[in-house]
Amino acid sequence: MYPLDERHLLLLGLIKAQARHGYELADFIERNLCRVTDMKKATAYFLLDRLAALGLVSVRQEQAGNRPPRRVFSITPAGEAAFARLLAATLGQAETMASPADTALMFLEHLPPAAARTAIEQRLAGVRQRLAETREAQASHPGSVHLALEHIEVHLSAEAAWLTALLAQPAYTGG
Repeated sequence: MYPLDERHLLLLGLIKAQARHGYELADFIERNLCRVTDMKKATAYFLLDRLAALGLVSVRQEQAGNRPPRRVFSITPAGEAAFARLLAATLGQAETMASPADTALMFLEHLPPAAARTAIEQRLAGVRQRLAETREAQASHPGSVHLALEHIEVHLSAEAAWLTALLAQPAYTGG
């Protein structure tokens, strides 16, 4: 069977909550879950077709007024079972937390201290901005989405604290 991942989990979970048409799903993800996933509309459509081909979602045509027919996706019993398995497996998995910055940090000593400090300060500013946006988003996302945002907040807070401590090291304070 085709390997399923967190993107499939997201789509199955949203469809499990409510049958939806493809544009509605993709638009909801893009507007409301952009801090949790970077899934693009084209990817959502592709994966919905894949889930349908696997028999995990069913598709029906729906006509609304003079609009072109829309494909509405509903979860199937096989999709419910796959969703439950994927949810448990994904939640129980400790993923690697590697970032491109980790590679750059390995070579930090190759930058002059002032340039290194500037780069670290820029990263810290970006992390703080994302942290503020994540905290703001939490207020408008109750329930389980709030848990995902809280998880992201914990990671961003830890990175901000680590970067602040790094900047306090003698190599970056000019001391």
